[in-house]
Amino acid sequence: MKIALLSDVHGNLPALEAVLDDLPAVDTIVCAGDVVGYNPWPSECVERIRDVADIVVQGNHDAAVENPSTFDANQMAKAGIEFAAESLSEEQRRWLTELPESETFADDTFLLVHSHPTIRGKYVFPSEFPNLRRHLDDYRGVVIGHTHIQHSAHIDGRVIVNPGSVGQPRDSDARAAYAVLNTEKHEVDCRRVEYDIDRVVDRVKEVGLPIKIGTRLLDGS
Repeated sequence: MKIALLSDVHGNLPALEAVLDDLPAVDTIVCAGDVVGYNPWPSECVERIRDVADIVVQGNHDAAVENPSTFDANQMAKAGIEFAAESLSEEQRRWLTELPESETFADDTFLLVHSHPTIRGKYVFPSEFPNLRRHLDDYRGVVIGHTHIQHSAHIDGRVIVNPGSVGQPRDSDARAAYAVLNTEKHEVDCRRVEYDIDRVVDRVKEVGLPIKIGTRLLDGS
């Protein structure tokens, strides 16, 4: 079975469209959360993810739509969440708040979470992937997001993969990131695709969001 792995779309419709156009033939699409936040197409990205993804878990930005003060210490993130809260319909907001924190896929053999299997909100960087092994006795692997850094590893027979961020990469590669997991062969294809970043920058300016939300995308920071 081939599974498309998406994460951290963050309201970036041009990036999401580019990823979906680039997708090879897959059996299932799963999303590791943060559909909204930062970028200026929250409503459109919610609808696209609802349309294409078979399984979605809740990210911290998705949860914060009902409480933007969560990001009082990060005014850029807070601005994106406030914009999302204003833009989303009541039904879209309810969908985000009702998303589960974790799910399984591929006949319950793989775990899907946004950040960490047991510590919600914890950033798990590539160097810390080996620490996840002790949480995977019941699974063949885990898919995480949150750091916006694309990486995969095989540790003691388990697959650990962060597909990277569709809408706001932070690994110095400006291209939208996603991955394809072959559950039978335990193979991960980490993929990147270019998209129209200038369109995002222009839209950020148009709606009055902090300009850095758009310009940071130019160098994947």
